[in-house]
Amino acid sequence: MAPIGELLVGAVILVGLVGAVVQLYPGALLVLGAVGVWGVVTGGVVGWSVLVIAALAVLGTGVAKYLLAGRYLTRAGVPGRTLLVGGVLGVVGFFVVPVVGLPLGFVLGVFLAELGRRRNQGEAWRATVVAMKATGLTILIELAGALVATGAWGIGLLLT
Repeated sequence: MAPIGELLVGAVILVGLVGAVVQLYPGALLVLGAVGVWGVVTGGVVGWSVLVIAALAVLGTGVAKYLLAGRYLTRAGVPGRTLLVGGVLGVVGFFVVPVVGLPLGFVLGVFLAELGRRRNQGEAWRATVVAMKATGLTILIELAGALVATGAWGIGLLLT
């Protein structure tokens, strides 16, 4: 791949890594897409090996984040519908209060859903904290997959 192409792939990977943290777009998938373009264009054993490693990392962590967060929430007794309410209010908050509305809406939605379900502010807040920890866990897991894919690409660059 030409140096300008590698620079563009690197820029897209950087945008993807930011997305894995801020969660406004599918960052890890963006990283995988960029590495995939590089792998296909580069070809050969290195290009395809990097693509396979990146795909396994991103797709594996994509599955792991739902399994681990789901198990964590289930153990704490937080139902899926609570997260649905949090997600809906997060989307509304995103449009009502720019920049910080998404997390504020999510937290408010989870708290209100759990308050309605449990009828106790302390228990509702504990469930909200559990939901926030689970969300943080999913962010870290997705970022780890994106970083492994990025590392594989970096090694592939050195080998080509």
